[in-house]
Amino acid sequence: MANAYSDAVQDLIDSLGRLPGVGPKSAQRIAFHLLKVDDDEANRLARSIVKAKERVRFCSVCFNLGEGEKCSICSDPKRDDHVICVVEEPRDVVAIERTREFRGRYHVLQGAIDHLQGIGPEQLKIRELIARVGAGDITEVILCTNPNLEGEATALYLSRVLNVPGVTVSRLSSGLPVGGDLEYADELTLGRALEGRRTIPKEGDPNEDDSE
Repeated sequence: MANAYSDAVQDLIDSLGRLPGVGPKSAQRIAFHLLKVDDDEANRLARSIVKAKERVRFCSVCFNLGEGEKCSICSDPKRDDHVICVVEEPRDVVAIERTREFRGRYHVLQGAIDHLQGIGPEQLKIRELIARVGAGDITEVILCTNPNLEGEATALYLSRVLNVPGVTVSRLSSGLPVGGDLEYADELTLGRALEGRRTIPKEGDPNEDDSE
């Protein structure tokens, strides 16, 4: 059957459909919207995409997004160098910053352990995190991975490899919906989870519960 759209329109729909969370019908609606707006608005969007691709890069320290060698948080001298908050994606940094409860540094893993998708520790920025904890004056690592299967598996793995003397490893407290993502949590819930974070016992810790 012949395609109802011209090649240019179909290419636009296909390109939009490859974006995460955009299905075929949504891609079609967005394409039609872009074709109806005036040239200035469409060109502004195109220029924004090109500008972001040219300027934005991953921070050389924490792997957050930024426009320089270091992101704005790593470049801020007022942040606490002793505490690192570990998140999965740069958008999680934005979610935590909205709470105004955290003034330390970040480390973005660029994903979570998901063996079904072929993503193991070696595909994430875990080696770099271990190096930061080993080389710096770090006293606490807060594991802020998402409260789903992949996030919990990642947090469990990190709690084992970060078993470093003098470093407390903690996890966000309950209150976040299981199976959810940090980026969708409201500021109050996320802030309380951050404030009430719990320490993860180290292997061999005499305080670890062994009452089985």
